[in-house]
Amino acid sequence: MPAVRYTATRVRDEGRDRYSVIFRHPVRLDSAGRSGRRVKRGLGTTDEFEADRIVAQINEILGDEQYWNLTARPTATARFHEKAVSAFYDGMEPRADGSSRDWRDALLPLPQGGGYRQILMLGTTGAGKTTVVRQILGTHPVRERFPAASTAKTTTADTEVIVAPDGPFRAVVTFVPRDEVMDRLLDCASRAALAILRNAPESEIRRLLLDHEDQRFRFSYALGRATGQLVSSPDSFAEFDEIDPDSEDGDFDAKPETLKVDLAETNAVIGRMLVTLKDLVRDHEAQARSQLGVRSVSDERVAQEILEEELDALLRADERFNDGVDEILREIEKRFGSLDQGEFSRDQQAWPRTWSYESEDRRMFLRLVNRFASNYAPLFGQLLTPLVDGIRVQGRFSPSWCPNEHPPLVLVDGEGLGHTPRSSASIPTAVARRIEEADTILLVDSAAQPMQAAPAAAVRSILTSGNIAKLVFCFTHFDAVKGDNLRSAGDRARHVMASVENLVAVVRDEFGPRSERVLRRQLQERRFFLAHTDQILDSTTKLGERTTEQLRRLLTLLTTPDDQPNLGASRPVYDKANVVLAVASAATSFHRRWRAILGIAFQPDVDREHWARVKALNRRFAEGAADQYNHLRPSADLRELLKDAIYKTLEKPLRWRGPVPDDDTVTTVINEMSQAVAKRLIDVIYERLSVRPTDAWQDAYALRGPGSTFERATTISDGVFSRHVPIPGSAASPDQNEFLHAVIRVVEEAAAEIGAELA
Repeated sequence: MPAVRYTATRVRDEGRDRYSVIFRHPVRLDSAGRSGRRVKRGLGTTDEFEADRIVAQINEILGDEQYWNLTARPTATARFHEKAVSAFYDGMEPRADGSSRDWRDALLPLPQGGGYRQILMLGTTGAGKTTVVRQILGTHPVRERFPAASTAKTTTADTEVIVAPDGPFRAVVTFVPRDEVMDRLLDCASRAALAILRNAPESEIRRLLLDHEDQRFRFSYALGRATGQLVSSPDSFAEFDEIDPDSEDGDFDAKPETLKVDLAETNAVIGRMLVTLKDLVRDHEAQARSQLGVRSVSDERVAQEILEEELDALLRADERFNDGVDEILREIEKRFGSLDQGEFSRDQQAWPRTWSYESEDRRMFLRLVNRFASNYAPLFGQLLTPLVDGIRVQGRFSPSWCPNEHPPLVLVDGEGLGHTPRSSASIPTAVARRIEEADTILLVDSAAQPMQAAPAAAVRSILTSGNIAKLVFCFTHFDAVKGDNLRSAGDRARHVMASVENLVAVVRDEFGPRSERVLRRQLQERRFFLAHTDQILDSTTKLGERTTEQLRRLLTLLTTPDDQPNLGASRPVYDKANVVLAVASAATSFHRRWRAILGIAFQPDVDREHWARVKALNRRFAEGAADQYNHLRPSADLRELLKDAIYKTLEKPLRWRGPVPDDDTVTTVINEMSQAVAKRLIDVIYERLSVRPTDAWQDAYALRGPGSTFERATTISDGVFSRHVPIPGSAASPDQNEFLHAVIRVVEEAAAEIGAELA
């Protein structure tokens, strides 16, 4: 079949003199998983003749298949205008992992040596890890509000803070790429349209248009939540809309006028988009129903999911839909243009890549940085927070309870682990990498409800990756631990630790008594209880004095280098057959879990996922953009299952080469071996699930129409998981033995690294 030919068109940007180009890309995937992704790029010129020349060159590229491969970019660069080349080739290759960190490193490197220690903050959303960071930095909870905190999901990008004893305050912010922002806006607009199909209230439709379902992209922070006359029907929470008197902190040092944007114009854009969406749903609903043959109430019930997916595809193919999203994106871009302090660097699409700033004035510095990090409601409509993928800050920070002390720390605060078992079954790949890099892992958990699903999963992952010696427990909300049977702080502390016993018992049952002893020792020697961390601590009160004392002890521990591990002279010898059994066990569990998630089989403890989330996950793999979507993390699930199974094998060597070591030495050796295994598994799994099966992911994503939901699930299960992660000993597969041997090589390399042996 001959390739589809597309044509580029020059357009003038609305309200501007400059020109852009719009075309369908012959290779990149559109929202339906087919080639023909819509691309709109600024040409960077106001000259009509120059714009036409660039568009003509893009049409030359579109008309000649020899240019449709990324390897042809150097040839195209030698012949065509750089704007034509970047318009076609940008986005064909996914942004490399860590590129944002590389840009931050280039402008503000993390300190190497000098006694600095990197502290990774982990914890459930709302547990209070960001308020602990505030306490260590000494930032004011009202006037400065840095980093941003709330009881809901707040930290959505890595925040790295370097505590420096001198020098100016410095910041580097990196941003989510423009194409990803556009994709999330398209997702939001589609969900809003489907809400119109379901006759949802207009307030709900607007909310869906502005805030992505994964809470990572809250575009309302940038565009505002003021509804005015746009909302014709109140939602079910209207009775609570009176502003709480204590929520208006007038002394917060952030003035809205520093970013001058016309919110009335923004509201008009959003209003037009809502009208457009209603028109689009009306125009396309009948077409979708006709194509699917929906004629009766019975058909309606059966076809609802298929109808929504078909309507989603029809909407995204409509230029009115795309033009409306373009207009919203232009409103977002105005927020960048309104900030004249600091320095932006931009990519070839003129989209901000980094923002850097330096100042001796702490007040002005935090005031500007909060534009990229805040969740302060009075500033909604002006914040750039949802567009940020990383912030690195350096400054003379000092705890209020230890004035003039600048601890040599790098504090890394990332996204919360989640609340529910399904959102915390595995640790995201990015967090796993951070765990390997960190000197200390500070697990912040609520003393009121300690060691629920998410922190328990984190402890398990840290244990089986061999990083348990890095772990420190910090129990916040200690003031909320109350009961008639709890008369003293000691009673409350013992009550909290008793609640942790369930996790300790699970570790003992699954991994053995040695792992239980290791975890108990960490809990006994490296635990802290903090109260009222969201406030300025008053050391003159008993509770404030106790928390201040705990924080001082915590700071001492965080700044004290760990002793170098002593592996001793003995080394373990393992049976390779046990590794084979471990791989088989992990692969079996992986397939059972994911067949249930995909709706192919039933598992009592695993929920089937909605088609839209499966498709969103599929898209990220198909485009090479990510290996997870929301709580769906196949790569992380496989890694955790393999780590757990291999760790159990490492716990039971055949014998020791040399004298049998004592318990502490055994722990050290097994931890070193587990670390060596864990860090290698990340790349092996990336190869098996992200690189090799790209065609299968793309085939699955391209499916549409009646039956496509089940076909997609089957293609993912069979064409990706079963083919590239087969169960050893199952039906024949070209890659069956290769996968098994890849994992065995990981264990062999890890053994060689520490001098162990695989027999």
